[in-house]
Amino acid sequence: MTLPPSLALSDAVGPLLVTLVFVLAGLVKGVVGLGLPTIAMALLALLMTPAQAAALLIVPSLVTNVWQIRPWSALVPLLRRLAPMQVGVCLGTLAGAWALGAPAGAWATACLGVALIGYAAWGLMGARLCVRPSSEPWLGPLIGAATGLVTAATGVFVIPAVPYLQALGLQRDGLIQAMGISFTVSTAALAAGLYFNAQYSSASLGASALLLLPALAGMAAGQYLRHRLSPVLFRKIFLASLIVLGMHMVAKEMLAL
Repeated sequence: MTLPPSLALSDAVGPLLVTLVFVLAGLVKGVVGLGLPTIAMALLALLMTPAQAAALLIVPSLVTNVWQIRPWSALVPLLRRLAPMQVGVCLGTLAGAWALGAPAGAWATACLGVALIGYAAWGLMGARLCVRPSSEPWLGPLIGAATGLVTAATGVFVIPAVPYLQALGLQRDGLIQAMGISFTVSTAALAAGLYFNAQYSSASLGASALLLLPALAGMAAGQYLRHRLSPVLFRKIFLASLIVLGMHMVAKEMLAL
């Protein structure tokens, strides 16, 4: 596996750590239904630049999220409902990639930390909004564009997409499918943004494809554990860990100024 040259680890340790990150990220997604890109970006950003981490994320995120959008029979109506939001995601991500460049440097790491803290705090508070169907045609594109900008800046695409999707009043299976749709579109848009900024090479694609296997292995283990653990408790521990990690990332960059 060819890793970014900025990864200051031995040739043996570097690939092992990255592989373990994707096993853990897949495990989290298997238990709680989301979190693979979030945990992968958070941990990989400690080892390399956010842009390099995002490039490794593309294939595992895309494949696992395409898997999540099943069943296909319910896909078309939900796609129609979420289409305005997904257009906003694409436009916001590409506009952010053009205006901000690929996520890199201290500012991107700090922004990623802030995004992690915001996402985790929202989840721990259990806050819920309610979006009226009449508001979706204009609110969806705005939420999508905001999600796209956050994606372009940090490589994480859960804020504000997930709170918005939770506010649509979807049933559990519909919500999981809706998140799969949004995450799939965001992953594809992120890949386009990285390519636009010359940050997505064939070597990155090859390494990302190899990391699909540990991500799927972790996801399978997570689905096995889902029936033996309390998903609510696991999710709380996961979110609390993201807050600690996000605070570390922000503090580290602030102290370096």
